[in-house]
Amino acid sequence: MIATPAGRWTSRIWLSLGFAFLYLPIVALIVFSFTDSPVPNVWAGFSLRWYHKLIGDDEIREGLFVSLRIAAGTATGAVLLGTLAAFALERFPRFRGRTAFAGMVSAPLVMPEVIVGLSLLLMLVSAQRVFGFPERGLTTIWLGHMLVGMAYATVVIGARLRDLNPQYEEAAQDLGARPLQVFFLVTLPMIAESLMAAWLLSFTLSLDDVVMSAFLSGPGSTTLPLVIFSRARLGLDPTVNALATVVIVLAAIFVVASSYLIAARERRRYKEGQAALAGG
Repeated sequence: MIATPAGRWTSRIWLSLGFAFLYLPIVALIVFSFTDSPVPNVWAGFSLRWYHKLIGDDEIREGLFVSLRIAAGTATGAVLLGTLAAFALERFPRFRGRTAFAGMVSAPLVMPEVIVGLSLLLMLVSAQRVFGFPERGLTTIWLGHMLVGMAYATVVIGARLRDLNPQYEEAAQDLGARPLQVFFLVTLPMIAESLMAAWLLSFTLSLDDVVMSAFLSGPGSTTLPLVIFSRARLGLDPTVNALATVVIVLAAIFVVASSYLIAARERRRYKEGQAALAGG
């Protein structure tokens, strides 16, 4: 099918409208973080007053630290458990209870988060009454976030394992490597990109979560989204715009750096493969 000039222009227009719909609100948020007005969507001249206020805002700073701690722990735990779950599902396709196990792993993906949060709250409250642990706080939020993050990590890592050529692992076993050595020396390096992707996805989901955190939080464990949500009911000021701008800039730097490292790793692996083929 040959695209006509009118068709190409129509495609470009629709693409531009799509990007504008997605990114213009973010651009507007960044612009209004520099306004001098106390209203977050009114421009009253350029000012850095809200960034100065953000630096001195103890509630936002504490909420950010809590969110970062929980998100880092969630992403790490989700990748560890997701790797084990994906490996079991992809490398051992036939074992008793596989269907039930796959269903339980995938359940958080399709269940409403409010249902998952409520069920976890009831279970943890019952466990606290019986065992005296855990109290609602950082640990309970971490457990809830890790439950959801593990489901996403299993999907991402499982997709990579599914596409992985099993001949590499078989060749390592033929050369005398034990199963544990095959996993750490062959499989793990080849799925490193998916591990990083799963970590970033779980980190972002945890950092952004409101519903689960609202159910499972306790005294001294208010996350940043809960701080912003509580302020939104009373009226926001451009301090939130400044905070969002800082987060966007840091996230963009991190994503660009991660993409560059992954691309460099792929190029190096391609060159090593070409060199091996030429030498063989």
